[in-house]
Amino acid sequence: MFFCGLRFIALQMLVYAVAIAASKTINKRSVDLSATRALISDVRLPTEVVPTGYDIHLYPIIEKDSFTGTVHINISWSQPIKKISLHAHYDLNLNERTLNLLKINKDSITESIPILRGDRMIRKTIYVIYLKNTVQECSQCVLKIDFEGNIWKSAEGLFKGSYVTGINNEEKHYLATSMRPNNARRLFPCFDEPGFKVPFTVSIARPKSYVILFNTPLTRTEIMNSSSELDYVIDYFEPTPPMSTFTFGFVISQLNKLKREGTLFMQTQTGLEEQMEINLWARQEALADIKDVYEKLYTIYDRLIDYFNVSLPLKKIDVIAIPELDFLHPADCWGLLMFKERDLFKPRYYILTYELIYQWLGSWITPNWWDVSHINKALVGFLTTAVIQKIDDNRKYDLKYPLSGLYSLYYEFSKRYPHSKITGIKQEMKSYKTEMILRMLNYSLSESTFQAGIRNFVADYQYKAYFSNNLWDALTKQAITDGMLDSEYSIGEIATSWITKDRLPMITVDTDFNKNNDLKISQKLYLRERPHDVPEQHLMLWWIPIVIISQNNLNFNLTKPTIWMKEEREIILSNISSMTENSFVIINPEEIGPFPVNYDSKNWNLLLSFLLKEDGRSRIPAYTRAKLIHDAWNLAYAGELSFVTVFNMTLFMKYERTLIVWTPVLTFIDHIGRHIDMSKVHKKFEMYVQTLLTPLYEELHNPEQNSWQNELKTSTERFLCHAGYKPCIEKAHKNFQLWMESANPDLDNVLPNNYICPVFKWGTIDEWEFGLERVITFPKNRTQSERTYLLKTLAGCPQESNKIIRLLNITILEENGNFSANDALLIFSMLTGGSPGYITLYNFLSENWSEIKRKFESKTNLWDNLISAATGQFKTSEGYEMVKTLYNQHKEEFGSATHIIESSLKNIKEEAKWSDENLPVIEEWLDNFLSNNNRPEEKFVSS
Repeated sequence: MFFCGLRFIALQMLVYAVAIAASKTINKRSVDLSATRALISDVRLPTEVVPTGYDIHLYPIIEKDSFTGTVHINISWSQPIKKISLHAHYDLNLNERTLNLLKINKDSITESIPILRGDRMIRKTIYVIYLKNTVQECSQCVLKIDFEGNIWKSAEGLFKGSYVTGINNEEKHYLATSMRPNNARRLFPCFDEPGFKVPFTVSIARPKSYVILFNTPLTRTEIMNSSSELDYVIDYFEPTPPMSTFTFGFVISQLNKLKREGTLFMQTQTGLEEQMEINLWARQEALADIKDVYEKLYTIYDRLIDYFNVSLPLKKIDVIAIPELDFLHPADCWGLLMFKERDLFKPRYYILTYELIYQWLGSWITPNWWDVSHINKALVGFLTTAVIQKIDDNRKYDLKYPLSGLYSLYYEFSKRYPHSKITGIKQEMKSYKTEMILRMLNYSLSESTFQAGIRNFVADYQYKAYFSNNLWDALTKQAITDGMLDSEYSIGEIATSWITKDRLPMITVDTDFNKNNDLKISQKLYLRERPHDVPEQHLMLWWIPIVIISQNNLNFNLTKPTIWMKEEREIILSNISSMTENSFVIINPEEIGPFPVNYDSKNWNLLLSFLLKEDGRSRIPAYTRAKLIHDAWNLAYAGELSFVTVFNMTLFMKYERTLIVWTPVLTFIDHIGRHIDMSKVHKKFEMYVQTLLTPLYEELHNPEQNSWQNELKTSTERFLCHAGYKPCIEKAHKNFQLWMESANPDLDNVLPNNYICPVFKWGTIDEWEFGLERVITFPKNRTQSERTYLLKTLAGCPQESNKIIRLLNITILEENGNFSANDALLIFSMLTGGSPGYITLYNFLSENWSEIKRKFESKTNLWDNLISAATGQFKTSEGYEMVKTLYNQHKEEFGSATHIIESSLKNIKEEAKWSDENLPVIEEWLDNFLSNNNRPEEKFVSS
């Protein structure tokens, strides 16, 4: 931001004084405030004119759902220009007749600058004020704008909500703001970009019986003359520190403050300690239940001061619990945190820690533009987890972090076309991948170096807006200073090699290519989805930290890389001292970086032999054991590793009782089971699963379990129920019978969801018909999600084609009025989950082609989804021939779905190649396994 020397500072007080004086004359007019155009992609403002401060007066009229206001914007010219561009939403009406611009001369004399007109840019929320004369560089002015607008029910800008309280369920209303990402322009004209960080001086009117909580503390209250039916007063607040418009916020409510003794002290830049209060606001009857939130907030805040080595420059933080708050996430206001009431009752620390960290990284220190926001979000997310693990000492926090999120990254980024079907998750995935890059840097640079780099970054960018390179440069400088990174390396270059690609690499390690204790390490793009025909994949290379753990030195605290692969295709590490001829190595232990690792068969076998021994297994941490399993089956699925190795690696699971190690195994069982369920191998695979899981489940079937054992037991039970485990099926039948015998089954359903699918799969047609009847007669006063779940299980669980055909007849051929088009789409989707479903759907389509085609002729969405579901899931040569036959029979009749079936044929051919190559290998392994193990067949329902 251009400030033309120190003259700006000297003029600041005069600017505020002129702004307040100019606010005494306000004219308004009534206009139509309805918006006819939706906000499209945002446009950056020109930088010839920039804000240096705001003085805002707001008058929300609660009973009329409207507001008026005046803003005086202090602005500075960095270049000569004769117009001012700023943001104002279509919903906001600006009074053009009272627009006023005053120039402040160096002799503290003001002069009026003539305004020609103000215009809105077409299809943009930008308002341009055209001046008669050019204003010269370094000029300082005050722009006054009167405005008015509506208070909305949706959480955008200033909105109105309500809640009930007290023994009489009295309805109370409140007003609140939601400014992120660019909604401040809905409330007042402004330069609504995160990079503009300036102070605000604010006054807000309120009914006398309400309380206003703003970014800063209250200084005084004045009675105002008002024609409203409510008595209004005006609250004046302390000027804010420099901040972005999206962190501006307030709440007007009748909530109560929880009284608590004690304050926090913060260390100021002058070395003095000042008090900082954390205040908690809620309904009177909720205050007692959220007292422990105070202790959490103070505990977290203390940890954060320790981590950042600096406290927030705030006198208070108000934490507000609002029932039924219309926010997906808490509001990002500096010094003001708005939560849904139920979120504050959650026992974990995550949401509180995340929002408090955002006060440092987001409000105090802010991304310059939204293209940096995913990095900020990733940093906040990573630090949240790091701090919680310190607070909980790994006892209460979700120990599956980060593996559960990483599995999603591996799955999405190994597709031929990532995000092609679910574009909405792209930014979330990008942010989480960046979080994993930060985690990788925390390991490879060391926790102390990473923390010191973050501390320096926070110290350098207080009250400022930053670019991504500012963060990377702070980490680079600290890492080089601490000797954790070579001086010619750059964290920015390392991070960019990961962030700019919607892909992940895989590493291949060859320990057996010579006899010199050398390692050959190569990298390439990791692709699981076939065919592997991604353009320019040979050009994709990453900076990868190579962290090596050898069998002869199993110290998993050593996380500094032996070497960085500097976007190199292959490297050779010579004479690894800790390696011997018959010892293994583990690369990327504890999932330090988000990439799978493949080994030669010798190393895989040595690892398995070690894991089969109790003293060996206990020396490899659970995260690393989970990684070895997860990497193996993903690499095999991608065609990079034999399935013999994958199934061999599951043999040590006979002794494994840790949830995070079982999680990838259960995922493997699900994925492979779905892939091969049309083949003759599937029955043998189910027997393998039964053999693997039954001892685990029976051992865990003890009521005296901790939470992780209970979760593992629940997951295991779900798989065994699906496989027909008799104790589970009997329990499901018993509970289902109680539902069937209920006097009012439509209202008295207390059956747990986990029992419904086993009954629909293994139960009688009468039980299934009972479920169908419940969908048809589903009461309107019950939650529709219950009906959706019931319909999903009716379609997706049965193995018998007659149940599925019955459902298809009703919904498609008979067009029963109780089922909508969305119901039909849901049924198609559920039938793709297993071969009984999609084969039955294929046959149903083939046998009723003419009638279905006629009914769907004008319903292209239904038609396209039907063709996709009926033809897109086959994996074998037999399936390919079935789909090809349908295509040849009706080649000219597919219409809008022609490209869908042609794509299905292409994909099935690739999947058939996979099946032809791998199913014989899997079958041979399963035959050997089953012949050497006692099979628990008598414990299972015959399928």
